[in-house]
Amino acid sequence: MSKFDRYQQKPKTRPWKIHPVWRGIGCVMMAIIPVMSYFGALVLLDLNAQNGWVAIPVEFTGPPAYPYLYARLAVTIMLMFFSYGILVILYTLLARLSGMQKYGPLDSPPIRPKKNKRRR
Repeated sequence: MSKFDRYQQKPKTRPWKIHPVWRGIGCVMMAIIPVMSYFGALVLLDLNAQNGWVAIPVEFTGPPAYPYLYARLAVTIMLMFFSYGILVILYTLLARLSGMQKYGPLDSPPIRPKKNKRRR
């Protein structure tokens, strides 16, 4: 027994448990959304070339070996943000409709405003 054994901290246990399915779904979504956004960007850029919705600047064309590389990356990033935002909105709506509590076990209670006493 060393002299520092009694000073070691005990491992902390979390008051909640995350179901492994939710971790798996999150991991899959982190892999699928960028891939779907890239292919969505390809489709959008092809439709833009056919219909001429937005003029793409020359700076976004990229190197000749990869035409429209920077435009693809920019549209992919925009689609990723948009799709993650839609998922967050849907999750919060479903959480509210399912009756989840507003505050979790680690949230502090809401601050109540102080009422000033009136002087008479």
